[in-house]
Amino acid sequence: MLGLFLPLQTGGWSQSTLPRGTDWTFAYNLELTRRAEEWGFDIAFGLSQWLPMGGFGGETGYRENFLDPFVSAVALASATRSILLLGTVHVLYGPWHPLHLAKFLATADHISGGRFGANIVTGYAGNEPAMFGMTRPEHDKRYAMADEFAAICEDLWAGADNLTFHGEHWSLEEAYVSPRPAFGRPILVSASGSPAGFSYAAKHSDIVFVSSPAGEDFDTAIAAMPAHVRSVKDAARAEGREVRVVINPTIVTAPTRDAAEARYRAISDHADLESIRNFTGRHAGGDSRSWLEHSARGRAVGGHLHVVGSPADVADKLARLHESGIDGVQITFYDYVPELEFFGQEVLPLLEKAGLRVPREAP
Repeated sequence: MLGLFLPLQTGGWSQSTLPRGTDWTFAYNLELTRRAEEWGFDIAFGLSQWLPMGGFGGETGYRENFLDPFVSAVALASATRSILLLGTVHVLYGPWHPLHLAKFLATADHISGGRFGANIVTGYAGNEPAMFGMTRPEHDKRYAMADEFAAICEDLWAGADNLTFHGEHWSLEEAYVSPRPAFGRPILVSASGSPAGFSYAAKHSDIVFVSSPAGEDFDTAIAAMPAHVRSVKDAARAEGREVRVVINPTIVTAPTRDAAEARYRAISDHADLESIRNFTGRHAGGDSRSWLEHSARGRAVGGHLHVVGSPADVADKLARLHESGIDGVQITFYDYVPELEFFGQEVLPLLEKAGLRVPREAP
């Protein structure tokens, strides 16, 4: 599967001051999504974070502006034809009620013609729930809460009858959602890096978004990937389910390996060090089990792992990810518009030739 991780926030995914055209605006992200759809991409969605004034600061004001990814995904779904849109939502903040999300997702499912889903996140940062007047629940408890939340949504989408339920965290009396989703239920996605997260994903997720357990360097990461992916899929199989596992590479490619590596160095050499320090401090203050081996300097480029090289190099590395058990990639670029176009023109034909993508007529 090919996905595009949308830059709905200032600075996208890369904390570097090297000039580029990447923009957080909806018009820019609509252009990207439509172009990704034309190239045959399967998925597009964005990140959710709640940040104070100025975002992570630094010279770039990293993530100061941040479009809501759920609302954006609904809008993008109404303006596209084939790509799957995922609305990321922190289900424990506020808190949301499962009846809200079940209704909203069923509506988005009809708006999109069955091309909508939710990336369910529980939040790791201590300051985010404080914005909502809440205290962050303990790590594993958050996934227990999400388990109850998702199970309620699934019962509402099944629509066997009015739902009365009194659980540990939510209650409903004679609740019902109509119209129900057109194709069973919306796609559910989660990002996991812990046993509790994998247990939740095993019960509810169709797609599981993982980070590299060994940092962003590709050769180091690929060695650790098979066991990491296997732990996710084995947890799902223990529940009688199958899941697809995806990861987020930042791809830096150019006509030659030397040119790609030079571009990679230039991005790194322009690191926005102040925003990186702030980002790293926030992450260290949370209780996420992901990104533990990633370097602070690697944030200048961004992504769970770095895929750098000529088009042939990139195609080979994506093939190696597939061989490790990864079912798809959710790609980030540094300068999205020209780099997405180059990827479509130069890398996609190699993936098709390798049997990793079904050949499509170029737009």
